Parts: sequence; structure tokens; C-alpha cells
Amino acid sequence: MRKILLVAVTLVALAIASCTPSETTNTNNSNNANNVAAASPSPTLTPARGVAPRRDDKTWAMEVAQDGTAEVELGRLAAQKGQSPDVKRFGQRMVTDHSKAGAELKQIAAKKSITLPTEVKAEQKEAHDRLAKLSGAEFDRQYMSLMAQDHDKAVSAFQEESTSGADAELKAFATKTLPTLQEHQRLAHEIKDKLK
Repeated sequence: MRKILLVAVTLVALAIASCTPSETTNTNNSNNANNVAAASPSPTLTPARGVAPRRDDKTWAMEVAQDGTAEVELGRLAAQKGQSPDVKRFGQRMVTDHSKAGAELKQIAAKKSITLPTEVKAEQKEAHDRLAKLSGAEFDRQYMSLMAQDHDKAVSAFQEESTSGADAELKAFATKTLPTLQEHQRLAHEIKDKLK
């Protein structure tokens, strides 16, 4: 009986020994994969949906203020340097509409103790400087191409804020301003296509 027990214990020990390395490896591999995923989450994507997280209202307002300031500065440039009457008119409209929206946003932000930036982003300054060196038809094409891109992004950002914003006043501002931006977007694409 002692021999049978010894053989049984030996067989069990061998069975456990032969399974343990692969199970340990699999467990370690899956743990390492989980640790790597947990240690390096993507800063711009949410794991569940794989989409960029929504900006908070304060960040949205600050970005909108910078974008609006850039539109005013570029609009002034277009009103001065544009060759096409359409480009000149569009530039002047950017100055008027974005100045008005900027003033309204500034009032809302002041009530909420949000300090809006007064300077444009570095890439916006670079775009301004690049356009300032152009003239004639080339300026018109580059400016309207930039305006089409910028207003595509702006419309998307304002749509998101108007549907998902948490702050009631900023959400209302986005909803109120959106039709004007959609009109800018439409005009920008029309003029851009006309200049090709």
C-alpha cells in the first residue's frame, strides 16, 4: 500500500510540475499585459469607446476664445490683403461676428471667474505669419482653405458643447452661436471652391 501511495503522490507531483510552468507563464503574460495597459493609458482616448474625451466647459471656453481671437486677426488680414471681393467681405465678416461672439463669451466667463486667454496659440500665430507673407490669388486660396478647416472644427466643437455641455450658460451660448458658425462654414467652402 505504501508503494501505491508513493506512486500516486509521484504522479500527482509530476502532473502539477508539468502544468505549473505554462499556467504561470500564461498568468504572468496576462498580468503583464494588464499592467502595461493600466500603466500606459492613452491620454486622448477613453478605453470603453476609443473616442476623445469631451473637454470640460472651462477648457472649451478658453479654446473658443483663442480660436475667435485668431479668426478676428486673420479676418483683418483678409480684409486688407484679399484680392477677391468675396475674400475681403468674408474677412470683414469674421472680424464683426467673432468680435461680437468673443465679447459675449467674455461676459459669461467673467461671471464664472474664468480667465480667457488674450493671445492666440502658437500654431495660429504661425498661420497668421505665413499668410501675411502671401498676396493675391495665393493668399485668397490659402486663407479660404484655412477658414474652411477652422470652421469645420468650430462647428463640431460648438455642436458638441450645445448638446453635451454641463454649464447652462455656455451651452446656451454654443447653441445660439452655432447657426452663425454654420453660415461661416458654408461660405468658407463656397468661396474656397470658387477660387480653385
